[in-house]
Amino acid sequence: MYRATTRNITVSVAPEFLEKESNREAGRFFWAYTIEITNEGQERVQLLRRHWQITDALGRTEEVHGPGVVGEQPEIPPGETFRYTSGCPLSTPSGIMVGSYDMVSETGSGFSVEIPAFSLDLPGQKALLH
Repeated sequence: MYRATTRNITVSVAPEFLEKESNREAGRFFWAYTIEITNEGQERVQLLRRHWQITDALGRTEEVHGPGVVGEQPEIPPGETFRYTSGCPLSTPSGIMVGSYDMVSETGSGFSVEIPAFSLDLPGQKALLH
Protein backbone atom coordinates (compact mmCIF):
# COMPACT_ATOMS: atom_id res chain seq x y z
CA MET A 1 0.00 0.00 0.00
CA TYR A 2 1.27 3.45 -0.94
CA ARG A 3 0.09 6.52 1.00
CA ALA A 4 0.42 10.32 0.97
CA THR A 5 -1.32 13.07 2.95
CA THR A 6 -1.87 16.64 1.77
CA ARG A 7 -3.95 19.17 3.74
CA ASN A 8 -5.62 16.44 5.80
CA ILE A 9 -6.56 14.42 2.71
CA THR A 10 -4.93 10.97 2.70
CA VAL A 11 -4.65 9.08 -0.58
CA SER A 12 -3.88 5.36 -0.35
CA VAL A 13 -3.17 3.19 -3.40
CA ALA A 14 -3.12 -0.60 -3.77
CA PRO A 15 -2.06 -1.80 -7.27
CA GLU A 16 -2.73 -5.32 -8.53
CA PHE A 17 -1.49 -7.05 -11.70
CA LEU A 18 -4.36 -8.55 -13.73
CA GLU A 19 -3.04 -11.68 -15.44
CA LYS A 20 -6.37 -12.41 -17.20
CA GLU A 21 -6.43 -8.95 -18.82
CA SER A 22 -2.78 -9.17 -19.86
CA ASN A 23 -1.04 -10.87 -22.77
CA ARG A 24 2.68 -11.11 -22.02
CA GLU A 25 3.60 -12.43 -25.50
CA ALA A 26 1.83 -9.47 -27.13
CA GLY A 27 3.43 -6.96 -24.77
CA ARG A 28 0.20 -6.05 -22.98
CA PHE A 29 0.39 -5.80 -19.19
CA PHE A 30 -2.64 -4.58 -17.25
CA TRP A 31 -2.94 -3.41 -13.66
CA ALA A 32 -5.90 -2.40 -11.55
CA TYR A 33 -5.37 0.06 -8.75
CA THR A 34 -7.72 0.79 -5.89
CA ILE A 35 -7.57 4.24 -4.39
CA GLU A 36 -9.01 5.42 -1.10
CA ILE A 37 -9.30 9.16 -0.49
CA THR A 38 -9.92 9.91 3.18
CA ASN A 39 -10.92 13.36 4.41
CA GLU A 40 -9.26 13.79 7.81
CA GLY A 41 -10.04 17.50 7.87
CA GLN A 42 -12.90 19.55 9.28
CA GLU A 43 -14.70 20.56 6.07
CA ARG A 44 -16.27 18.84 3.09
CA VAL A 45 -14.10 18.67 -0.04
CA GLN A 46 -14.84 17.84 -3.66
CA LEU A 47 -12.52 16.18 -6.16
CA LEU A 48 -12.75 18.15 -9.42
CA ARG A 49 -9.91 16.90 -11.67
CA ARG A 50 -7.17 14.31 -11.87
CA HIS A 51 -3.68 14.41 -13.33
CA TRP A 52 -1.57 11.29 -13.90
CA GLN A 53 1.97 10.77 -15.10
CA ILE A 54 2.43 7.16 -16.22
CA THR A 55 5.94 5.96 -17.06
CA ASP A 56 6.78 2.54 -18.45
CA ALA A 57 10.02 0.56 -17.98
CA LEU A 58 11.54 2.19 -21.08
CA GLY A 59 11.02 5.68 -19.69
CA ARG A 60 8.12 6.56 -21.99
CA THR A 61 5.76 8.90 -20.16
CA GLU A 62 2.09 9.59 -20.77
CA GLU A 63 0.22 12.49 -19.15
CA VAL A 64 -3.48 12.02 -18.39
CA HIS A 65 -5.75 14.91 -17.37
CA GLY A 66 -9.49 14.81 -16.90
CA PRO A 67 -12.50 15.69 -14.81
CA GLY A 68 -13.11 13.65 -11.68
CA VAL A 69 -12.44 9.94 -11.35
CA VAL A 70 -14.39 7.00 -12.82
CA GLY A 71 -17.04 9.41 -14.09
CA GLU A 72 -17.58 11.11 -10.73
CA GLN A 73 -16.58 14.31 -8.98
CA PRO A 74 -17.17 13.03 -5.47
CA GLU A 75 -17.80 15.16 -2.41
CA ILE A 76 -16.08 13.76 0.67
CA PRO A 77 -17.39 14.88 4.08
CA PRO A 78 -15.08 15.09 7.11
CA GLY A 79 -14.19 11.63 8.40
CA GLU A 80 -15.42 9.89 5.23
CA THR A 81 -13.57 7.90 2.56
CA PHE A 82 -14.22 7.68 -1.19
CA ARG A 83 -12.96 4.48 -2.80
CA TYR A 84 -12.66 3.56 -6.47
CA THR A 85 -10.86 1.13 -8.73
CA SER A 86 -9.46 1.90 -12.16
CA GLY A 87 -6.87 0.37 -14.48
CA CYS A 88 -3.73 1.01 -16.46
CA PRO A 89 -2.30 -0.88 -19.46
CA LEU A 90 1.42 -0.84 -20.21
CA SER A 91 3.48 -2.28 -23.04
CA THR A 92 6.29 -3.18 -20.61
CA PRO A 93 6.19 -5.52 -17.58
CA SER A 94 6.73 -2.68 -15.12
CA GLY A 95 6.17 1.02 -14.70
CA ILE A 96 5.25 3.74 -12.27
CA MET A 97 2.31 6.07 -11.78
CA VAL A 98 2.17 9.34 -9.85
CA GLY A 99 -0.28 12.20 -9.88
CA SER A 100 -2.51 14.69 -8.16
CA TYR A 101 -6.14 15.62 -7.65
CA ASP A 102 -7.48 19.15 -7.89
CA MET A 103 -9.85 19.63 -4.98
CA VAL A 104 -12.03 22.42 -3.64
CA SER A 105 -13.14 22.93 -0.05
CA GLU A 106 -16.68 23.86 0.95
CA THR A 107 -15.44 27.44 1.44
CA GLY A 108 -14.33 27.55 -2.21
CA SER A 109 -10.60 27.23 -1.61
CA GLY A 110 -8.89 25.20 -4.33
CA PHE A 111 -5.89 23.00 -3.63
CA SER A 112 -3.92 20.10 -5.05
CA VAL A 113 -3.63 16.71 -3.33
CA GLU A 114 -0.68 14.39 -3.98
CA ILE A 115 -1.26 10.87 -5.28
CA PRO A 116 1.77 8.89 -4.10
CA ALA A 117 4.07 7.33 -6.67
CA PHE A 118 3.40 3.61 -6.95
CA SER A 119 5.10 0.77 -8.80
CA LEU A 120 3.44 -1.48 -11.32
CA ASP A 121 5.52 -4.66 -11.22
CA LEU A 122 4.77 -8.25 -12.16
CA PRO A 123 4.06 -10.58 -9.22
CA GLY A 124 7.18 -12.25 -7.90
CA GLN A 125 9.42 -9.39 -8.99
CA LYS A 126 10.95 -6.96 -6.56
CA ALA A 127 8.78 -3.84 -6.35
CA LEU A 128 10.70 -0.89 -7.75
CA LEU A 129 9.94 2.79 -7.88
CA HIS A 130 11.58 3.61 -11.21
